Amino acid sequence: MTAQGNEDLAYTILWSPLPPITWLVPFIGHLGIATSSGVACDFQGSYYVSDRGRMAFGEPTRALMINIDQIPGGAQTWDEMVREANNLYSTRVHNIVADNCHSHVACALNKMQAPMPIPFSICGQSWDMVKLCFLVFFKARFLSFSGFMKQFAPFLILMCLIIVPSRLF
Repeated sequence: MTAQGNEDLAYTILWSPLPPITWLVPFIGHLGIATSSGVACDFQGSYYVSDRGRMAFGEPTRALMINIDQIPGGAQTWDEMVREANNLYSTRVHNIVADNCHSHVACALNKMQAPMPIPFSICGQSWDMVKLCFLVFFKARFLSFSGFMKQFAPFLILMCLIIVPSRLF
């Protein structure tokens, strides 16, 4: 994906594996959010948000479409709030545990007042990194079979390397 964007990814939350963390815990990865033209934006590190379509850990492998019809103000609001979240996070220190790429996406979604899908709204209407983690894991579509493999193959190989030898001895 380049700065020109990918229309198929417009209005989506994007996910890519975060090696080696995803290899050990497959539901943990890197998040970004795409503009109305499909350009990926992601908080890549302290004081840096990429808004040029290149995510920090490679091409996205999963995408979760957000219904733009449920966003007050539609596409214009979507792009303005993504831009506001980008500007805010370009002034922040990245913290892998507390203020990270998931927080950046949650900030944009909260600013645009994107509705939280059920059952994730049971714990409140605000988006946060934990809700996003599980929402994307359970609801986002894979963009390709290789994306599926990038998420789960390393984990399955590691599990086989642990389980098979333990059964032999």
